[in-house]
Amino acid sequence: MAESLLWRRRGVSLLASLARCPRSRRIASVAHPRQQSTSTAASASHNDGINSSSSCPPFDTPSSKKSSPRFSALRSAKPFSEFLTDNFNRQHDYLRISVTERCNLRCLYCMPEEGIELSPSARLLTSPEIVYLSSLFVSQGVTKIRLTGGEPTVRKDIVPLMQSIGDLRRDGLRELCLTTNGISLHRKLDPMIEAGLTGINLSLDTLDPFQFQIMTRRKGFDAVMKSIDRVLEMNKKGAGIKLKINCVVMRGVNDREILPFVEMGRESPIEVRFIEYMPFDGNKWNQGKMFSYQEMLAVIREKYPTLEKVVDHKNDTSKTYQVPGFEGRVGFITSMTHNFCGTCNRLRITSDGNLKVCLFGNAEVSLRDIIRKVNNDEPIDETAMKQLQLLESAKAAARISDEGGSINPREQELLDIIGMAVKRKKEKHAGMGELKNMKNRPMILIGAILDNETVNTSNSRQTHSDMPALSSQRNPWSRIPFNMLPMGASLGKMQARFYHRGRSTGSEARSSDHTKKAEKATTSLPTASDPDLPHLTPSQTVHMTQITEKPVTPRLATSSCYVSFSNARPWELLREGRGTHKGDVFSVARIAGIMAAKKTPDMIPLCHPGIGITGVEVDVKLVDPSETEKHGSMRILATVSCLGRTGVEMEAMTATMGAALTVYDMLKAVDKGMVIGGVQLEEKKGGKSGHWKRENEVGDDRS
Repeated sequence: MAESLLWRRRGVSLLASLARCPRSRRIASVAHPRQQSTSTAASASHNDGINSSSSCPPFDTPSSKKSSPRFSALRSAKPFSEFLTDNFNRQHDYLRISVTERCNLRCLYCMPEEGIELSPSARLLTSPEIVYLSSLFVSQGVTKIRLTGGEPTVRKDIVPLMQSIGDLRRDGLRELCLTTNGISLHRKLDPMIEAGLTGINLSLDTLDPFQFQIMTRRKGFDAVMKSIDRVLEMNKKGAGIKLKINCVVMRGVNDREILPFVEMGRESPIEVRFIEYMPFDGNKWNQGKMFSYQEMLAVIREKYPTLEKVVDHKNDTSKTYQVPGFEGRVGFITSMTHNFCGTCNRLRITSDGNLKVCLFGNAEVSLRDIIRKVNNDEPIDETAMKQLQLLESAKAAARISDEGGSINPREQELLDIIGMAVKRKKEKHAGMGELKNMKNRPMILIGAILDNETVNTSNSRQTHSDMPALSSQRNPWSRIPFNMLPMGASLGKMQARFYHRGRSTGSEARSSDHTKKAEKATTSLPTASDPDLPHLTPSQTVHMTQITEKPVTPRLATSSCYVSFSNARPWELLREGRGTHKGDVFSVARIAGIMAAKKTPDMIPLCHPGIGITGVEVDVKLVDPSETEKHGSMRILATVSCLGRTGVEMEAMTATMGAALTVYDMLKAVDKGMVIGGVQLEEKKGGKSGHWKRENEVGDDRS
């Protein structure tokens, strides 16, 4: 009886270990009789419906079965790799690899419109190095690899790279996934599927084509939707791609689009995942911008009260729901309000070869430098990889270790470094209050790098608390307005995480003349101590002015501008009361001005959203020809009022420009030489500065 109970307990333990240890199945490919039987047992346990998130009922073990191949395999099953298991017994079988720092969008929260200064290619991992690291991690138990960026589809050899990583399926890799913005995906999707692609996370933060262009500074909404349609079409043909749409929700930016995103899954098997806005360097995070998981649920349940919870898997990052009758699902990634650190199974490799054990951690160790030591610190290409037999030694690492042999020193050093980094992983990441002050990579560079080196492998025990503060004066991101964020990495934006600029020597410590001049110019700027420039902090970074403590008062602003004609035809048409083929110029221009005033926070980065406009009046008048305007003009006057903590000067000026541009658009068929000018604030009331009114300039009789 005691023996039966012993075997029963041992069987449960081994079977559970086997279920969460795909590595045992991979070892079956080696011609070792004991390990070969492990594959049979693993397959059988899978057929019995056992997985890592289910509990295994005890079972009796008759003596006739004690010598069976399956039972022998259970007794000899190996535990998950110690190198990838942290001190909290979390087993990291999911690896994210950034393959580029380039991107074909210029999202406001992520990078300046002109892009970033790209790292020299020699600093980035080559394709052979990526495949080698992938193989080494798969040998230790990784079953899922996700390729990220930057934007991975812009990498020229992305398809061959995926083919090489896809070949690791014979060694135990189960899933090969991609995180993308979808711009170029539809052109490369078919060969990617042939290479073994199994899942796509597509970042999309708005379903409004106009807002998409504002947020990303690029056109491309139609291309993204084409990629989504192509994935769905391929799935109907049996491709089996898991499609998830990632949307970072921000209050006042895109929270009004939650329901349209949910309704994408009405007839399509799409999982839309709403992500709580997370703090990273440069995105000017504050808790007021964060739209919480509970608030998102409330918005959805107001329209769909039958929204029901779906059972999540053990390592899911999202809480999944479904509207009854919908084909798709809705997920919530609650990094801020309900972290999922306890079941985290993810590791990250940046495009420059650094290992990050936590998305929110800023401690990194370089794997690239260890790999290249055997190649005189030079990047490893295909030829060098074959000569050094990198793939062969990586694939053999698990088998040699299990058989008690000595692993190649190169792989041993890598595994030791990886193991130490994983063991340093904290139980959970910091809270919201701490995260917003921690230095980290920007979202776009979670797998890329600016001009710096990170933690040296010889100092690999260094943690975030050891790192000096990032200098905002040397940070090229510090002068970017981050008021209107388009949700995309990826947070992640998304992929975007700023991180510490490490110390460097030699050529890496020398800045170009252009950079030095830029820094000199930056240091000469006044700071927030100058009341005339409230948008600059003491560290000389741009921010949205804090208005929480300001009193709520009535406010008003009036602005004007002119559209001057270059020939007599527009004035004649308008004087005669004749419209254009596009409609009544006066009426359409007024409507455009009103709409522009309400859209001001979407176009002017540092304007406060949701200020509660109480009125917008737009007056469009025809001005007769005079000596100064011999062909006549249109005068536009806009007045905006509100009851709030901040003024509406920008709303008034945006209204005049919106109306003026509409006048130009409607009349350009008869006058392409029109000039829009004289945009100015005429009057403002309310706030600390009280009442201000422009005095008429001498000789200006147009008003």
